[in-house]
Amino acid sequence: MGGFAERPAELAAEVGPRETRGRGELLDAERLGVAGIGEVPRTQQMAGRRGVGHGAVLRRLRARAPSAASRVVVVFELGSYLARIGLPDGDPGLVELHRAHVTSIPFESLDPYLGTAVSLEEADLAAKILGRRRGGYCFEQNLLLKSALEALGAEVELHLARVLLGAEPGSPRARSHLLLAVRWEGERWHADAGFGGGTLLQPLPWGPGEEHEQSGWRYRVIERDPEWVLQQGTEDGWSDLYAFLPHPVPKVDVETINWWTSTHPASRFVCCFLVSRQLDDGRRLALSDFGELALLRTGPHEQHREAVSRDQLPMLLAERFGLSGFGLDRDGRLVLEEAERR
Repeated sequence: MGGFAERPAELAAEVGPRETRGRGELLDAERLGVAGIGEVPRTQQMAGRRGVGHGAVLRRLRARAPSAASRVVVVFELGSYLARIGLPDGDPGLVELHRAHVTSIPFESLDPYLGTAVSLEEADLAAKILGRRRGGYCFEQNLLLKSALEALGAEVELHLARVLLGAEPGSPRARSHLLLAVRWEGERWHADAGFGGGTLLQPLPWGPGEEHEQSGWRYRVIERDPEWVLQQGTEDGWSDLYAFLPHPVPKVDVETINWWTSTHPASRFVCCFLVSRQLDDGRRLALSDFGELALLRTGPHEQHREAVSRDQLPMLLAERFGLSGFGLDRDGRLVLEEAERR
């Protein structure tokens, strides 16, 4: 099961509030139909990719949904999570936990690319990331981080952001990135373990303010009414990463945009993929087919891009990103071995 254990609801009632939390609203497929908002040119959406039909995914989710009588409470196993990110059992600090998470668990959007809808059920996240040692994209990363923080006594709110990095002027994207507002020991923090283009190494104080340096990278949050904007420092000034509103959203909003992001043919993560690692010294490593298939190595003051071939993908995923079990089929398409799906 990974980092969650299941208990019958009547037994969970005897457990203290810090030890157990509800599974949250079950994924209600009836509420998750969303209109398509294209982010990728249509020629790229359909070039060589097989779309994932919402109907097929809907049937799959309905088949998996437990009945009301069989629902159980899921309890987060903090020790499994800490082992996954290389920390000993105990009560780590917020900065230590965040930094260990982002340098241990790779960002990856391979499930949508392979035609698998992403589940945000807590037990599924633990089984995938803790049990099978996979990575995940922003919804998976930050919901797992949220569970760990709450297990340590923090209060955590969900916020959805509109990605600005690489966006065409005048063509706003959907709010498709998840970040967290964390209340820890009386102070509020901006936490984000899942921005694939290069996420924060450690949390920032919540809200607009001064710039902060993290292993050579510079960040700040500014106000651009009515939104707040996370920016990254560059040699030429500041680059916008994403914009978000300062009030939280309910879990169903996250489920809705996750549904679109992981299943709609217009989603960039259905037609393309991104895998990335954040190293503790500030360097970043990314593998992507957004345009040319390439391996990108970046630092605060350096960037190196290397074109790679598709037959190198399984080796690169395993050796550079710790993601084993991938191969190529007869047509050269990336596939995940059956044993790794369990």
